[in-house]
Amino acid sequence: MKKIKLYLLTGFLGAGKTTVLKEILKSDPNQKIGIIMNEFGKTGIDGGLVSDRSTELIEINRGSIFCDCLKLSFIEGLKDMADKPIDHLFVEGSGLADPSNIGEILDAAQSLVGDTYDYRGSICVVDAPHFMEQSEDIEAMNRQVRFSHLAVISKTDLVGQKQIDLVSERIRSFNSTIRIEETDMGKIGFDVLKTDLTEGQEIQTMDTTNKKENKPKTLTLNIFETVNKSSLDTFLTELSKDAYRMKGFVELKDEGFMQVDVVNGRIDYKKIEAKKETQIVILSKIGPSIIKSIVGVWESQVGADYKLRN
Repeated sequence: MKKIKLYLLTGFLGAGKTTVLKEILKSDPNQKIGIIMNEFGKTGIDGGLVSDRSTELIEINRGSIFCDCLKLSFIEGLKDMADKPIDHLFVEGSGLADPSNIGEILDAAQSLVGDTYDYRGSICVVDAPHFMEQSEDIEAMNRQVRFSHLAVISKTDLVGQKQIDLVSERIRSFNSTIRIEETDMGKIGFDVLKTDLTEGQEIQTMDTTNKKENKPKTLTLNIFETVNKSSLDTFLTELSKDAYRMKGFVELKDEGFMQVDVVNGRIDYKKIEAKKETQIVILSKIGPSIIKSIVGVWESQVGADYKLRN
């Protein structure tokens, strides 16, 4: 019986997980790929960026798939994918995922589908400009590195070699046996689809720090009008200090539809095809109290018709 090769993809918010995944998928277009994509928001944003007629996609939103609140949904997703005609399955965890209990989840999946999956390892995408700061404050980030077999240092074009060396050293302090690769546009210097990253290593497992009680607050800002870019920039900049990340789709006056992504205070736009609806998903650092800021800044700076929902 041919097994499905299973990879886990982690990385903090905005590190470039989806970009790396897209490049991996391009490396062998003849392979049939399945994707389980996990996001904290009620509405998934990234799924549509990797989905095409050659991939099978399941989206699991509103929390971490490693938390008890969604762990059963994850296992069910693995069960569903076991029946699909795929060669590889990639699981992209949310930016705040703590995959420490991956061994427990794989054992549960095996009890349902037998030896369908061949777990080939975990890939952690590390943001070169921001990892040093993130790794000091965010336990989930450290766990992602600790339980991975390959670290991909992304955005190396934005920093110098000294910073890359510091990031590599910090990665090794969490995981001394991890393989490290560098990338600036999501490209990895070897064929992931032909590599067993776990070779010679045991699959570790321990309790995850992702718990229902510490799940970050997420909100979706639905937008019903075109907006002015400078006004939107002001809104996003003011809100970024209280948000881990903001991402979505907007229609800008005179510029058309854009994908917008905000992390670590940096705002990125990318031209896209027209969308039926436009929205921004906001992951709060400060819980529900961010609602007051969202409403106040949006109404004073942007003024377009909107609806904010959980």
